[in-house]
Amino acid sequence: MALRLRSPAFGDGAPIPDRYTKGDRNISPPLEWSNAPEGTRSFVLLVDDPDSSSGEFRHWAVYNIPGDKIRLDENEDVSKFSEGVNDFGNQRYDGPQPPVGDGPHHYRFRLAALDTDRLEGIQGKAKASAIWNKAQPHVIDTAELVGTFETRVEAGATAG
Repeated sequence: MALRLRSPAFGDGAPIPDRYTKGDRNISPPLEWSNAPEGTRSFVLLVDDPDSSSGEFRHWAVYNIPGDKIRLDENEDVSKFSEGVNDFGNQRYDGPQPPVGDGPHHYRFRLAALDTDRLEGIQGKAKASAIWNKAQPHVIDTAELVGTFETRVEAGATAG
C-alpha cells in the first residue's frame, strides 16, 4: 500500500479553511499520514502553490521529521525538526494568499518518506526548494494532498 496523506480540516481537492491562510490566523493545518513504506527513517513536507504567476511558490518546508511520526497537529511547534525558508522569506508556515481576482489556486501538501534519519549538508537558512531537491535521492515514496483557496473581495469593498 502506498503512503497516504490527509487532513481532518479539508479533503483532497477541497477548499482550505480561512484559519489556515495568510490573511486569517496563518496557522498550519493538521496533517495525518499512514502506510509509510518499510525502511522509512524520516519525512520531509513541502507546501507549494503551482498556480502562482511567478511559477511554483513555496509556503512551507519541514524536514528531519522522525520516521515513526504519523501526524502534525494544527499549528504544531515544529522547531524540534527543521524548517526551510519559504518564498515569503520566512522560516515558518505561511498559508495561502493568492491575489484578489486570481481565481482559486491549488496548494500541494507533499510528503516524502526518506531512507535517511537526517538530511545532511543543509546550510542554516536553506530555501524550501533546496530542501526538497536535497531530499530527492532519499525518497522511498511520496503522498500528496491538494487544497484550494481563492482570495475573495469583502462585500462592499472594491478591488483596486
